[in-house]
Amino acid sequence: MAALATVAKKVWSARRLLVLLFAPLALLPVVFALPPKEGRCLFVILLMAVYWCTEALPLSVTALLPIILFPFLGILPSNKVCAQYFLDTNFLFLSGLIMASAIEEWNLHRRIALKVLMLTGVQPARLILGMMVTTSFLSMWLSNTASTAMMLPIASAILKSLFGQEVRKDLSWESEEKAAAVRKNGLHSVPTEMQFIAGTEDKDCPEEAEAPTDLQANSKKEEDYRRDIWKGFLISIPYSASIGGTATLTGTAPNLILLGQLKSFFPQCDVVNFGSWFIFAFPLMLMFLLVGWLWISFLYGGITLRGWRKKKSEIRSDEENRARAMIQEEFQNLGPIKFAEQAVFILFCIFAILLFSRDPKFIPGWASLFTPGFISDAVTGVSIVTILFFFPSQKPSLKWWFDFKAPNTETEPLLTWKKAQDTVPWNIILLLGGGFAMAKGCEESGLSAWIGGQLHPLEELPPALAVLLITVVVAFFTEFASNTATIIIFLPVLAELAIRLRVHPLYLMIPGTVGCSYAFMLPVSTPPNSIAFASGHLLVKDMARTGLLMNVMGVLLLSLAMNTWAQTIFQLGTFPDWANIHLPNVTALPSTLANDTFQTL
Repeated sequence: MAALATVAKKVWSARRLLVLLFAPLALLPVVFALPPKEGRCLFVILLMAVYWCTEALPLSVTALLPIILFPFLGILPSNKVCAQYFLDTNFLFLSGLIMASAIEEWNLHRRIALKVLMLTGVQPARLILGMMVTTSFLSMWLSNTASTAMMLPIASAILKSLFGQEVRKDLSWESEEKAAAVRKNGLHSVPTEMQFIAGTEDKDCPEEAEAPTDLQANSKKEEDYRRDIWKGFLISIPYSASIGGTATLTGTAPNLILLGQLKSFFPQCDVVNFGSWFIFAFPLMLMFLLVGWLWISFLYGGITLRGWRKKKSEIRSDEENRARAMIQEEFQNLGPIKFAEQAVFILFCIFAILLFSRDPKFIPGWASLFTPGFISDAVTGVSIVTILFFFPSQKPSLKWWFDFKAPNTETEPLLTWKKAQDTVPWNIILLLGGGFAMAKGCEESGLSAWIGGQLHPLEELPPALAVLLITVVVAFFTEFASNTATIIIFLPVLAELAIRLRVHPLYLMIPGTVGCSYAFMLPVSTPPNSIAFASGHLLVKDMARTGLLMNVMGVLLLSLAMNTWAQTIFQLGTFPDWANIHLPNVTALPSTLANDTFQTL
């Protein structure tokens, strides 16, 4: 096996070198097939897309290519390219990552998770619901990868307390390959909780060889039931992380890329902010979470019509009692809530409330008290997380100020800069910047307008059908490519398509953005999927079978949302004035072009 792994590593290295060298040569004809500036810009974008999809270079390094290629090829001057890497959108995302680091530093996320599991109950279907609700809530504020990595060891401990031992893995010989998949797809370092899984499994290996007598008496049906419960727990966590990340602007990178590219293409657009996005995406997340839980519980959690009427066996009752005791013990081991946890929780609540209420659109927000256009979500986020670096982690004593003999010991803040350096995934900031630079290059080179001119066949489509088609295409594409890379490639095209259809740009851009988070079918689709798959209890066919219907349900629910409450929130029934400002950049746009079907929605 070691020799095979070495050979595979060498083959992969050779393949990566081939892609790096020959991709530019293979794409050279593109430069001559289009007008000069548009052709050069398309060459850069296709080259980045190939490198992103094959990961011939690290994702964040590929995101830096516009800084090199755009100036050399005469597409954009360097001062315009470099400015895209530090837009205010990047700082909004950075503030969310720093807040997440403080939450993880003081184990507040673990306390929240265990408390929710205590409230939901310990029956398998209810535990799956508790796992999904907790993971999705955490993923709204933490990264999807960190939320998954934090919840998996909790799920593993609960399952072992349910069954007394770890259920036999289906394909343990694939563990090295799956671990490599995690390393290959991870966008930032996985928290230390993942080490808990490996350590626990290694420690329990001798026990697995000799099963307890009560398990020896169980039938194959009982063993299959337990294996299904394992699969249900493990598969629900990455799925709910992907779903939960769509609910807030800071929950996942594609949401922020939408915000940044909107400001690039339509500078006057102020419709999308933290509050308006939350009002749109949170109900969608809840609906998807509910139907996803029903589907996963039907497949793996024992939810059947017969199951509700059937009396619970004594063995399963004992297993649930053990799980309940384990959750309570883990919660008690956290001890009483610390001052630092309370402080972080209060600051987190202020962070969320201020972002939501800055400009909620349906009522005047607190930003209206200041000079219009000066206060953005980035200002709000950075203002709150700055407090983390000087607010004390221990309750300050008033006596210390008046006792001159008291030792002058420095109090540790809620978050140190060293900790933030170690835990914040800075490479994501570069990824966002690369996306914004690519969008700017598309716009100023005229490539977006050229692509829009090639989309004549789609002009006859009813917009509702266009939304459905876009979501399906993006959801399929993102199964094989990074979510961030997918949305960077698709958003400029969708913006131009919306202008040619004379529909609200958000009517096409939002489904593309949310749809790229609906990657459920393959282990390589997202880092959370890879982490769950690396546990060894899931097969590719398990994820494909479960994820296919999840994708279908996600597409249908997103189309429902876009044609109902999103119409009111974003005023999608009209073509906005701020989109007209972009119209001069569109070549050969017929003045009579309109889509009457959209007016009937």
